[in-house]
Amino acid sequence: MTLSWTQIARLGLVQLCIGAVVVLTTSTLNRLMTVELALPAMLSGALVALHSFVQITRPSWGFWSDAQGNRTRFIIGGMAILCAGAFLASLMVALGMAGQGAGLALSVLAYILIGIGAGASGTSLLALLASGCAPQRRAAAATITWLMMIFGIAATSGTIGALLDPYSAHRLMTIVAVVTLGAVALTAAAIWGIEAKVIPSRLPDETPLRKGLAEVWSEPRTRTFTLFIFLSMTAFFLQELILEPYAGLVFAFTPGQSTSLSGAQHGGMFVGMLAVGIAVSGLRLGTLKLWVTAGCLGSAISLAAIAALGQTGLNLLTPAVTILGVFNGMFAIASIGAMMQLAGQGRTGREGTRMGVWGASQAIAQGLGGFAGAALVDLLRLSGDTADAFSLVFAAEAALFLAAGLMAWRIIDGGRLRPAATLVPGE
Repeated sequence: MTLSWTQIARLGLVQLCIGAVVVLTTSTLNRLMTVELALPAMLSGALVALHSFVQITRPSWGFWSDAQGNRTRFIIGGMAILCAGAFLASLMVALGMAGQGAGLALSVLAYILIGIGAGASGTSLLALLASGCAPQRRAAAATITWLMMIFGIAATSGTIGALLDPYSAHRLMTIVAVVTLGAVALTAAAIWGIEAKVIPSRLPDETPLRKGLAEVWSEPRTRTFTLFIFLSMTAFFLQELILEPYAGLVFAFTPGQSTSLSGAQHGGMFVGMLAVGIAVSGLRLGTLKLWVTAGCLGSAISLAAIAALGQTGLNLLTPAVTILGVFNGMFAIASIGAMMQLAGQGRTGREGTRMGVWGASQAIAQGLGGFAGAALVDLLRLSGDTADAFSLVFAAEAALFLAAGLMAWRIIDGGRLRPAATLVPGE
């Protein structure tokens, strides 16, 4: 049996819960620490980066979910750890202790738990999708689950923003308790029974962790796709922390206009994701190889245009960023679809391990990309014009996307990945 559309939607509810809890810690708590507690922005930024770097453990969680043959346990358990970390981090903010002594140490522990929980739950969920989804449904499944995650992020941010005014510690903890307990309960209800109906039962795998990871890493296609994920995701996240400052410093956008700019980008991503899901799974139009490459090259062109706007002063930033969002969405969903296809190729019973390796590559790229983009802008602004500094970073990001697109076109072949060793010049 394979996953039905109803079961795919139920798994999407788990992604929704992951997005809802993570955005609480990366957005709401980030604002409260910086503004209400008057802590350095670097502190909250370091904690958010910590939760990304901790997800280097994803290959381990993927391997263990493979070896034990019970991904449901890791999905629910990971969600519980994620929610416990979010509750602890919120408690430190509510008590005003997040930036000092024992409170800071507990905040660090909380964000480590958030990274571990997101890694364990998210990796096992993707592995279940990859191993249980029919090939022709994988692009649509990726679209459904990621759109639901984005909806969870947007709905949680909007709802918490409305309920949190006027701010009080008691109000914060009440909201956090409802969100975290609700996420665990909804995850358990959504996932329950799906794995047993779709995935054949099998005996636990006694292979040691180190050997299991080495077996997967020895596969040329796994290593090649890992490099592609790192390159493309570094490009994807380079603009994460600099786009709104660019709008404010170069185009004189107000804080409200900058927020609207971010909304326009995410709206474009929604359209791009939906378009690929419908085209590949509904209309059978194009291949994942084509859509991944188109998304990367379109993102490169959009970023080049955004860089050029800073030099010309034309007030076309919002439409340019919206188009960037569309191509980003196309690239993201097609890449996830290709990832789900490729996870089942190679040694059997290692879907979770491969998903974990690729998830760790993405997490490292996210942490490095966001930090590198901001650091490069700061460095270039010391010795040059502000508009030039931002334009150079956006141009570098465009070059990375261009390289990622060319790499995708060469290594992905109709849904199958060609090992790098088989590629020859002029092919």
